[in-house]
Amino acid sequence: MNSSNNHGDMPAEDFRKYGYQLIDWIADFFAEIDKHAVLPNIQPGDIVNKLPHRPPVSSESMDKILSDIDKVIMPGMTHWNHPNFFAYFSSSGSAPGVLGELIGSAFNINGMVWQSCPSSTELEKVTMDWLRQLLGLPEEYWGIIYDTASTSNLHAIAAAREQLTDLKLREKGMCGRTDVPRLRIYLSEHAHSSVDKAAITLGFGMDSICKIPVDESFRMKPSLLQEAIQADRSKGWRPFCVVATIGTTSTTSVDPTSEIADICERENLWLHVDAAYGGSAAILPEKRDLFYGWERADSIVMNPHKWMFVPIDLSAFYTRKPALLRQAFSLVPEYLKTEHDEVTDNFMDYGFQLGRRFRSLKLWFVLRYFGQEGLASRIRYHLELAKEFIQLVEDHPSFEVMAPAPFSTVCFRFHPEGTDDENKLNQLNEKLLQAINATHQIFLSHTKLGETYIIRFAISNLRTEKEHVERAWKLIQTEAQKLIDSFMYTS
Repeated sequence: MNSSNNHGDMPAEDFRKYGYQLIDWIADFFAEIDKHAVLPNIQPGDIVNKLPHRPPVSSESMDKILSDIDKVIMPGMTHWNHPNFFAYFSSSGSAPGVLGELIGSAFNINGMVWQSCPSSTELEKVTMDWLRQLLGLPEEYWGIIYDTASTSNLHAIAAAREQLTDLKLREKGMCGRTDVPRLRIYLSEHAHSSVDKAAITLGFGMDSICKIPVDESFRMKPSLLQEAIQADRSKGWRPFCVVATIGTTSTTSVDPTSEIADICERENLWLHVDAAYGGSAAILPEKRDLFYGWERADSIVMNPHKWMFVPIDLSAFYTRKPALLRQAFSLVPEYLKTEHDEVTDNFMDYGFQLGRRFRSLKLWFVLRYFGQEGLASRIRYHLELAKEFIQLVEDHPSFEVMAPAPFSTVCFRFHPEGTDDENKLNQLNEKLLQAINATHQIFLSHTKLGETYIIRFAISNLRTEKEHVERAWKLIQTEAQKLIDSFMYTS
């Protein structure tokens, strides 16, 4: 039984006691995370079966609740903060970010309008401007924090739609209207699926998506984009938006943004740049050439929770046309009107969500604790580790790199000598990935490039060191050899 009364919160002395205990737990967790397996060894339903089927009727002690973190939750954890997490794009949260998240939860505000929490609104404006400067973006870009890039991409496309002022889509919608042409969005074959989902959510439908083929480096071909736009116009479609990607999900390829911007300017199309993963690298002067042209985009997204060590979730959205974004979403009922509305931003006006967490606190903590130099050195280190891993793969006669690696994600596959049947190679690499992850020592993910099965090795975890990459490579080779020795592979 806990010591709270029947009408109030946990007593301050209990909060202090268990708060210290929990901070100690987190500190030990970070310090000893290498002792845990990166992937859990459980089956679907195992965690559910450890939990009661009915909610508690009586109060339970914090001692019991905290002990169940170890007994119930930890056995089912995939550890995204683990140095051996090389799957997807790692979202590793830093200790200062966790502290920022903690105090944000304690404040528990709703930053819907300036008046509902001035500190939230104004800190968001400042941190987003700091981040803009770190990324080298012009002063004209206005920023707002959303939760994920999926949400940011949806808002970009909604703002692009709002630019079609003659169609009066905000007032009249699209359903049932014969005076609205079919609208078209263009993106590469390797753009993130959240753009497709945004098209579905906003009522365009999947048919509105035109996927442009890519070159040998998996970058959108501008010439084919231009051809598609012209062909669609001749068929009665109305092109209105292009999404370019800097750091695609499968290979981290970089679309030729400047050439795409030229086309968008000629055709009067909204250009949105999805740099959710790759955007963090823009703080490095030596990587700025990968971002050439993004300063001409109408909107940009990058995620500090992907490669800038801010705990998930925090997505940074920038636009040169905030008035259009506001026009798309602003709807102010009487009870939310304040005397300050004309002199400050109310961030609820720039999105579909009314409730807004104090996310900027954790970004503020991270930016101040690491500083530009600290963030840059860590990202630069990941890039160096990726180069070393590429060299290891290239030096091995039975492995090959399958795509350029402009950032710190390497696409490779197992290709034993004398084996060139693509179906067998796909099966072999799928079995290899399963075998690697079955060890629970490292975690990798995969993609497909055309019909080719590829293993991805993403290095962006704050706690990953050279030794972790070297051990991972040894394990990969060991599991590959086991496949051959056990005759699971036939030449």
